[in-house]
Formats: sequence, C-alpha cells, structure tokens
Amino acid sequence: MAGATAPLTVRSGRVKAARKLTRRSDRAGTRLFLAEGPQAVREALGVPGCVREVFALAEAADRHPDLAEAAARADVPWQLVDGPAIAALTESVHPQGVAAVCRFLDVPVQQVLDGHVRLLAMCADVRDPGNAGTVIRCADAAGAGGVLLLGSSVDLYNGKVVRASAGSLFHLPVAVAADPAATVAEVRAAGVQVLAAAADGDTDLEDAADEGLLAARTAWLFGNEAHGLPDALADQADRRVRIPIHGRAESLNLATAAAVCLYASARAQRP
Repeated sequence: MAGATAPLTVRSGRVKAARKLTRRSDRAGTRLFLAEGPQAVREALGVPGCVREVFALAEAADRHPDLAEAAARADVPWQLVDGPAIAALTESVHPQGVAAVCRFLDVPVQQVLDGHVRLLAMCADVRDPGNAGTVIRCADAAGAGGVLLLGSSVDLYNGKVVRASAGSLFHLPVAVAADPAATVAEVRAAGVQVLAAAADGDTDLEDAADEGLLAARTAWLFGNEAHGLPDALADQADRRVRIPIHGRAESLNLATAAAVCLYASARAQRP
C-alpha cells in the first residue's frame, strides 16, 4: 500500500481516466465500471480478476483494513486520493471514501441457464436504476441462480444500479439481452417455466403456491414500472400471475413485487 506517497488529486491522470467511467459510453468502450463504498468494493475484491484498482481516502484504509489487505492479496493497486478526487469518482451525496474500477461481469443468457438454475428473475424494459439494483439484491437474497435484464432496461453498470444491488451484483450471474421475446423463448426451451407478474393475471400467487406451480424451475418475468409487460410478451409466459392485494393499496412497486414473487418460489422450492 502506497501510504508514503502524496494522495492523488482530481488532476491525476488515473483519477481522470476512472472518472470517465461515470459515463455510459466510456463504460461500454472500456468494459469497466465503478463500484463505490466498502460493501461493494469488498464483494468485488472477492471475485477473482474483477477489480483493476482501488481509490481510497487514507482514513478509509484505517476504517476498513480488510479491504486494503484483500487488495494486497489480489495484487490490486491501492491508490490513496484526496477528498475532491473521491467525490469525483462517486455519485453519492456523502461518499464513503473508497471506490474501485471493476471489469464488466455480465455473461451470456445460455451461461446462466447451463447451471440447471431453479429460479431466475427477468426484467423487461425496467428503467429505474434503483428498481433494477434492488431486484438483483432480492434475487440474490432469495437464492436465485441469476438475473436477466432485457430490452431497453437501464444500464447494468449505472452507478445507482450498482449501489442498489448492495454487493449482490458480484454474487450471482447477470445477463443482458436486447430481445425480450427471443430470451423468453430461450428460457422456456431450457425447461424453465416463465411466470409473468401481472396485475391482471389469471392466476393468484397464493393459488399458484397451493397448486405446487411454484415448486418447478421458474423464471419470473417483470415489466416496466409504468406500463408493465406488453401483452405480446406476457402471452409468451406459461402463466400470468397476480399478487393478491388484501388491503387498499392500488398496487406494489416493481422491486417489492419481485421480492414477494421470488420468495414465494424460494419457499416452494425448498426441500
């Protein structure tokens, strides 16, 4: 760890290069992205070859010695920076003092399916980064085998997506596919039933659980926050499933609905 050297500033070439990764075009061109905060950096360092370098305030190394040690074990450069530099590399109102440059992690859809996965989350045209990251986190917590971001969904490496995933982006495979219909067909061809979460679904989630429907290998399909799933895509699913609303709420938001559906399947699939 280069504790004896002066901290890098916003004028440093390395900081300038890393700062460019806040732009989607630069992320796509380099296939690199930024992960900020000790939790994300810790999980990223746990993935062999994921982290290219870490930028940190001196006090961050004191607060999180395990991060500096993990970086050293992985032979990852640990760069001390000053306050303005770390602020330039993060998008949080209150930066937590550490950020890492990471390589892209997405994998092909078939790689997700090859592991005889029992539970998946698929997001079609999900635009809100907080929702996308939270779905990844919920899928990880429920023990799902992967997440598929389909169509015009938000960039997987958007800073808000990475933060909302709370480190789960580094735990389970995530695939990005441009054609939702083709991907749903591919998932079904792999022997995984597709259940479309829809407010107008003809099957109640509780009935689906009672019938044993949720015990099968399942990919949950979630749609856009404002418009839901297009009928043509929902019609490709094996069933349209609605979450019962027992109170007076009009509906559940996307991330909450995903958590309910994924945990219902996780419970049904437990031995």
